[in-house]
Amino acid sequence: MTTTLLSSHNVTSLFDSVEAFLFDCDGVIWKGDKLIDGVSQTLQLLRSKGKKLVFVTNNSQKSRRQYAQKFLSLGISVTEDEIFSSSFAAAMYLKVNDFPTEKKVGDTYHSLLWQILGCYYVVYVIGGEGILEELDLAGYTGLGGPEDGKKHVELKSDSLFEHDKSVGAVVVGLDRYINYYKLQYGTLCIRENPGCLFIATNRDAVGHMTDLQEWPGAGCMVAAICGSTEREPIVVGKPSPFMMEFLLQKFEVSTSKMCMVGDRLDTDILFGQNSGCKTLLVLSGVTNQSTLEDPSNHIQPDYYTNQVSDLLDLLGS
Repeated sequence: MTTTLLSSHNVTSLFDSVEAFLFDCDGVIWKGDKLIDGVSQTLQLLRSKGKKLVFVTNNSQKSRRQYAQKFLSLGISVTEDEIFSSSFAAAMYLKVNDFPTEKKVGDTYHSLLWQILGCYYVVYVIGGEGILEELDLAGYTGLGGPEDGKKHVELKSDSLFEHDKSVGAVVVGLDRYINYYKLQYGTLCIRENPGCLFIATNRDAVGHMTDLQEWPGAGCMVAAICGSTEREPIVVGKPSPFMMEFLLQKFEVSTSKMCMVGDRLDTDILFGQNSGCKTLLVLSGVTNQSTLEDPSNHIQPDYYTNQVSDLLDLLGS
């Protein structure tokens, strides 16, 4: 399969065949807290032409509510229903797999009873507030998150690291406060709590946490837990098709009439291809043209262009 440069000769064909545009966010809509030039006007045009817009992000730091606030702060109005984040996907994975939602009981009697009965209903989070908020909205008890970034371990004789035996799932995402305490906590839960799930929001190697450079992504946090547990995670973000199931239920648009717009070949473009969508790679983020054209690259989008606003310019011409 070969890719095609988006141009005035083919943009109308793509535009007319698509009912819903799925956009990645980091490196496509913004870099860090800086909006990429022309994005707002392009999204306005697409909406004015009756296209559905969906924002599918692997960045789990924020919840859908928090992402809607970020869009608004950048001058773009987006509803929570149009946002599908990997933090939301993690909570939904637990929901569709009937992970119990009973709230954690503090007294000793009930805690022991839960352990005896083998009921695990608490989720430990190596990640940001976004995961904790989505878990709470889904009815789950979440532990960890940024709060555990302040905790330390004592490596000394006769010191036993205690962990909650009712943790039945560990969710790992991008964590700016990753530390040895969290790694030990997550490791013990997965290795010692029978049947404990290991869920990764995504495995992105890097991401645009600021507008000037890339930073380590969730993939390095996930890799650390893989190394200590000798387990592979259940990945719920792109390129896993898990989020697509919810998109299809919500928008009732055939994947053949969707176009995934992203800056990463191994997540965004592969996600679109796995789901049967048309794909458009933008070179405003992680992937550059030399990587796209490298003979070792076997992931080829249908189209590629420099940035999202090229849609606006080309349609205008």
